Amino acid sequence: MVRMIELLAPAGSPESLDAAIAEGADAVYLGLKAFNARMRSANFAYSQFEGALRSVHRLGRRMYVTVNTVFEQREADRVYQLLKYLSAVGPDGIIVQDFGILQMAREFSGLKIHASTQMNIASARGANALSKYGVSRVVLARELSYSEIKGIRQNTNMELETFVHGALCASVSGLCLFSSYLGGKSANRGLCTQACRRLYSPEKQDDPVSPDGSEKTAGYFFSPCDLSLIAHVPELAEAGVRALKIEGRMKSAEYVGTVVSAYRRVIDSLEGGEEKRRLALEDAQRILHNDFARPKTELFFSKTPGTVFRPGQDGGTGIGLGTIIKVVPGNPGSGTGRALIRSGGFAGGGIRLTAGDSLRFHKADDSRRLAHKLNCAERSGRDGYFISIPEGFGTGDSVYLIQTKSMTTRYPPVIPKDLSHFKRQPGRERSPNPPFSVLEQSPGRRIKQTFSLPEGLFVQVASIEDLYIVQSIRPAGVILPVNRKNARILLEEKNLPFKAGEITLTLDPWFPQENEGFLAELPDRLEEQGFYSFILNNPGHFSLFRKKDKSRTKVLIAGPWLYTFNSWAAAFIAAWGAGAFVTPLENNRQNLEKTMPPFLRRQVFVTLFAWPSLFRIKTGPGSLYGFGNFTGSRDESFSLINGDGSAVVIPGTPFCITDKRPFLAEAGFRRFILDFSGGMFSGSFPLKKKLYKEVVKAAQEGSLLSGISRFNWKDGFFSEKNNAD
Repeated sequence: MVRMIELLAPAGSPESLDAAIAEGADAVYLGLKAFNARMRSANFAYSQFEGALRSVHRLGRRMYVTVNTVFEQREADRVYQLLKYLSAVGPDGIIVQDFGILQMAREFSGLKIHASTQMNIASARGANALSKYGVSRVVLARELSYSEIKGIRQNTNMELETFVHGALCASVSGLCLFSSYLGGKSANRGLCTQACRRLYSPEKQDDPVSPDGSEKTAGYFFSPCDLSLIAHVPELAEAGVRALKIEGRMKSAEYVGTVVSAYRRVIDSLEGGEEKRRLALEDAQRILHNDFARPKTELFFSKTPGTVFRPGQDGGTGIGLGTIIKVVPGNPGSGTGRALIRSGGFAGGGIRLTAGDSLRFHKADDSRRLAHKLNCAERSGRDGYFISIPEGFGTGDSVYLIQTKSMTTRYPPVIPKDLSHFKRQPGRERSPNPPFSVLEQSPGRRIKQTFSLPEGLFVQVASIEDLYIVQSIRPAGVILPVNRKNARILLEEKNLPFKAGEITLTLDPWFPQENEGFLAELPDRLEEQGFYSFILNNPGHFSLFRKKDKSRTKVLIAGPWLYTFNSWAAAFIAAWGAGAFVTPLENNRQNLEKTMPPFLRRQVFVTLFAWPSLFRIKTGPGSLYGFGNFTGSRDESFSLINGDGSAVVIPGTPFCITDKRPFLAEAGFRRFILDFSGGMFSGSFPLKKKLYKEVVKAAQEGSLLSGISRFNWKDGFFSEKNNAD
């Protein structure tokens, strides 16, 4: 039986909203001017939003507002004001990532809450954990197979939404620090610079030949193709997915209209016969040939997903027109030069250029990309054109067609012309009492101020073998990732270099449905062996520790991937059962001290040293590439570490604030982490004794190491205000 299914389209601008509604979207999602994950898109002013909402509701459609970034403690009042405003205006729901926003929305807004894909929900346990706290729909992580989606549906009553079309991230949903590490422009703050789509080169000391025999050259190794599940809409409907989501709040209105019209045809054919479905799919696939996007992949949805990464293609959108072969002096009065390009598409491929078409220019060294609307396009022979080019581009640079003037469609406007009636804006209220004050007043929910782990340095490593090096200078405790290899040894080996009570086990933030069986009984078995301290990094992890056993006292610690950037988020996670916190690696000192009140700081672990996992790639069986180290065009170096079914990228330069330990201790923080795990994959990043002793000494003395990065510790997240010249 085919269930009702919602077609959900992006509205990054008023024009995209018009296209989505006109082509038949059941619902749209959009962002306002703050706290949304596409801060670089146009987004909507308050009057535009209210006018659009009224029109959309009159048309019988739905509108969801993205409030899907993390917020810092200093922004709590603004978040509260926005949520109160949205509650008064009445969209059909909000999409959230931050547990603090979830907590505020539950208590003060009455809005329906959808969990963003940035929450990294890939299991029924994760969905059910959120369902108990007022979330009505979860946007699933994009890296799931059809069987995993079916498994989630069979084990939860939560509404499920899944992406079906559009750009993909190289990283597993919600686990990317890459852009943030390179300049504070965090994906968790809606400012991702898409650093994964840049050009990278394997380092020369690596074997110059890949396992397949090909020579190792520079490439766009981490720029994925676009997702397209148009052929699998019937399966998703049968699986009980409630909403099919199209990515594209930074795409053009023409793109949005094209994709919506294609998926509308297929969805409308679901209740027809097999022939009707076949014809609708063929029609939809023809339409999608004109979306001017990247090559397509089904990612992991099907058993044969095809290629996800194409290193030879730069990853930008558009139809390749080749490279500039000649530049002539500037076009009078235009401020631009002219260039000659040649392409087989001009000769026999049917491509014609005219003034008003939009092209993308891409520097050969990957230093710059820019969209440009042609002010002239003159045919030159059978396969060439002279075109206007923006300043700074020249011979050898690549050119792509991203939109033709003839494609531009005038859709009926959704937003009323007269917006004078829509005058509401967020107020100036202060957010209510900080949630920790509330917790202190409520003994039933109070966080314990003491627990059994000692104070001091905790050392995190990737493998049990590394523990033998760590015992040379014994820390207060050690942290070890829970993976199949480590778990087997912990359950079987009796003569470990550290006692079970000295080992804290950290769970992988990527918790897909396929791993549920492996983890379901593992915590109980580990507790029976004396392990009682666990770091949890995914909402689904908490359900693994629900069994009550008064004979054993568990210590549950909220890990860095739960993003406690504000006290509201920390309080929410504490209500789940966390008794301590590891501060996120993106955090800065000022926000850390504002977030964690003095009475709680002894229960906060601050990481002093780490090679951060910049992004995590689901790879399936085998390694992603045949190289280990690579460099960028901006003098950065990185390592690609392959593990069991996935890979991580870590920087060549570690994060380090060992010299800040005395100041942190003075502020009341007592527990610190030195993380040598390098991506958490057992045996893939072995610990060196010399390095270990050097870093421990620096942490003990409060001294500074050379050749390190401060990440965001000093400057915090990037903002236009903080970084203005």
